[in-house]
Amino acid sequence: MEHFSNRRLDRRIPLGVPARIRLEDGSEIEARCLDLSIRGLTLESEFVPAKGEILEVFVDAPGAIDAAPLHVRLEVKRSLDLGDSRYEFGGEIVEVLG
Repeated sequence: MEHFSNRRLDRRIPLGVPARIRLEDGSEIEARCLDLSIRGLTLESEFVPAKGEILEVFVDAPGAIDAAPLHVRLEVKRSLDLGDSRYEFGGEIVEVLG
């Protein structure tokens, strides 16, 4: 319950930008970053993560900004089945890689 309270204290910036999840075998899965905060982010994808799983994630900069993607390790904290083979999941950024 504490994590839920902390999550709500952070200002969340809606993005809706392309993102990618890199799996351990090096393959990548397309995703969409719905929002970003100082401590975490929310993704939508066909990928089904496990709670507690650590993912390597790349988030593209919004269209008007010419910058390299945000590259982080994300610990999955929650997941929601949206139906139609889509999942929304959020997590805590545990390491910024670039």
